[in-house]
Amino acid sequence: MSLIVQKFGGTSVADAGRLRGAARRAVAAHRAGHQVVVVVSARGKKTDELVSLAEEITDSPSAREMDMLLSTGEQESVALMAMAVAAEGAEAISMTGAQIGIHTDSSHTQARIIDISTRRMRETLQAGRIVIAAGFQGIDDDRNITTLGRGGSDTTATALAAVLQADECQIFTDVDGVLSTDPRIVESARLLRRISYDEMLELASLGAGVMHSRSIEFAKKYRVPVRVRPAASESDGTLITVVPEDSDSGARLITGVALVRDEVRIGLVGVPDRPGVMGEVFRRLAEESLPVDMIVQNVGQHGLAEVSFTVPEQNRDEALVAAAAAVADLGDGEVDHGQNLSKVSAVGRGMRSHTGVAAHMFQTLGDVGVNLNMISTSEIKISVLVDRERCEDAVAAVHNGFDLHEEETEGLGVGVELPVADRRAELSEREELEQDVVDRLASMEDIVVSEVQLDDEQSRITVRGIPNTAGVAAALFSAVAEGGIMVDMIVQNDSRGGGGGGGHASLSFTVPRRDLDAALLLVRAVADGWGGVEISFDRDVALLSVVGIGLRSHTGVGERMFGALAVAGINIQMINTSEIRISVAVGLEDGASGHKCLAEAFGV
Repeated sequence: MSLIVQKFGGTSVADAGRLRGAARRAVAAHRAGHQVVVVVSARGKKTDELVSLAEEITDSPSAREMDMLLSTGEQESVALMAMAVAAEGAEAISMTGAQIGIHTDSSHTQARIIDISTRRMRETLQAGRIVIAAGFQGIDDDRNITTLGRGGSDTTATALAAVLQADECQIFTDVDGVLSTDPRIVESARLLRRISYDEMLELASLGAGVMHSRSIEFAKKYRVPVRVRPAASESDGTLITVVPEDSDSGARLITGVALVRDEVRIGLVGVPDRPGVMGEVFRRLAEESLPVDMIVQNVGQHGLAEVSFTVPEQNRDEALVAAAAAVADLGDGEVDHGQNLSKVSAVGRGMRSHTGVAAHMFQTLGDVGVNLNMISTSEIKISVLVDRERCEDAVAAVHNGFDLHEEETEGLGVGVELPVADRRAELSEREELEQDVVDRLASMEDIVVSEVQLDDEQSRITVRGIPNTAGVAAALFSAVAEGGIMVDMIVQNDSRGGGGGGGHASLSFTVPRRDLDAALLLVRAVADGWGGVEISFDRDVALLSVVGIGLRSHTGVGERMFGALAVAGINIQMINTSEIRISVAVGLEDGASGHKCLAEAFGV
């Protein structure tokens, strides 16, 4: 028999009527011949209510007791859901995280899963019952209740789907599925019928709001198809799954546009341009477990470098302290920061195989007068830092500029029916696969670096002293795109800027070495009109990239990567980052040794 996991969030089980509606969906799937595991969150505002009650008791409740308290919300929901399923005429049994066998570490309020026992769930399913599982919670070695933090119920659902080798994990929400952008900003936001794991990881990390990136990490790691569906209708929603790379050329250039509204930029200016500097900076950040977002380093000058990174506004003070400590350790440099900033990102696998995507994005922003304070790119994402007061204008401009309001013609993921017979294995084979997953679960939430990549056929162009005004980046990259040249890494680091434009900025990017001379001619033709611009280049650079899952949610990845390069005596010229990739530019002579040391550092 096929097996599906269904997850219902707090609004989907908020009252008796919605509980009955969720139960009917589970029973319908069961009667269609599927084995069914239902994961539920606490009802409605229950968690907020419990938090407020705790705050009335004490200003500093222990993390252990908060886990004990908050876990009761899901315990209430699973019992009520089991009653609702029984009222629909099917057998069900409710289980807490401990009863399921979700074993976690002891990091209260943000625990990570170590392993999951499937024996009791499997016995229950084979007996013809529906399993009703409490999301968000587990148990540690000392039998303390733990909770999984933000997005914990989604994490539970995808983890159970992984360990049970489920045919599909269905996430029921109060929206239609994954949309091309926030419909509160752009009314014409469109439902995405199908999206790749990597695209969803990027969008989730950027505040897309439908699912937390941690749960997508589970899904990608164990190839669990995830379908985001509306709880209030029969729509098929959005299928998140493997999308073959050979289909990239026919994909939309951009899949979605995301916004992180409240960002703070921290700049380290005038730090020594030598091996080990970035390792020291990110050691300090990792010590504070700071959720660093954009990381940008442009090419150093006169023996000095500057690096900028962004953090959520709520982490500003801790980030400034960590940055100041790093500068003190280095013995040189200063720290500045910019506020009232937002990050706008375009995500799409189609940009892997098409030139001019960045140029078009920058042009759409320039046309509405939005200035770019920072730029960072990855293989499938372009991010820009803009003034917060213009962030919604920026999102709307990019969404409209790439015609994301138009419907897809493929229709992928629509009307897909799960087979009653298992599509991958007989039961005995499934149990063997399941045991293999269980055996690997000790590292289920560890960093997973799938590969370390070396591209030793790149050149770098740096343009300094360009006007820091809207439309400048568009003019530059439009010229390069018209030459049919594929741009890889783009870095703009306006560390002394704080928004509003004005002054001058510097920008660096890489192109294939064979295209360097043509790119220089195009850049010079544009830059001649600006006056006072300095253009430099390095014909021989190498790009090193660490690719994998959980790179941003595990704060020590940058520390490990930059530390390994420092030990090898390799200086970093440029840095940019995304949810699934950290890339650096180094001298060509350091490419092979850098690739070797990073492969050893991450065990790949």
